[in-house]
Amino acid sequence: MKKGLNDFLKHFELYLGSLFISVTVVIVIMNVFTRYCLNFTYYWTEEVAVGCFIWTIFLGTAGAYREKGLIGVEALMILLPTKIRNVAEFFTSIILLGLNVLMFVFSYGYVSGSTKITSALEMSYSYINASLVVSFGLMTLYSLLFMIEAFKKAFLHVDEKKD
Repeated sequence: MKKGLNDFLKHFELYLGSLFISVTVVIVIMNVFTRYCLNFTYYWTEEVAVGCFIWTIFLGTAGAYREKGLIGVEALMILLPTKIRNVAEFFTSIILLGLNVLMFVFSYGYVSGSTKITSALEMSYSYINASLVVSFGLMTLYSLLFMIEAFKKAFLHVDEKKD
């Protein structure tokens, strides 16, 4: 049980994103069925499906960032000697940390100042846009961890093996 909980906590954004995309798929299928077979639609389904899809996108982005699965400029880094590459990775991680902190602060300001509501459910868009805050908050945390890891490799000559 401890291993399962540990795995969930390690990849919780992907599990949560999977839940949101599942809700999106179920709602869309349900809406198509009711529209074409029963000749009516639920007025709220589009808003819920879009909101869940937005959460899926931003949680998936944070998960891809954690796994270093986003597009990068590896061709130039491979050409550099190992010592210079490690230092370049450290300074790159500092820049990414700064950008993620900035995006976290801006997204928090945007969400906290939002007064817009959805048309069908009359629900605040803050619940949907909070995905920005969560995503950039996670990416800030991961950037900090990447920066520490890069510092160790560049200046302490510690090369941690990933399991």
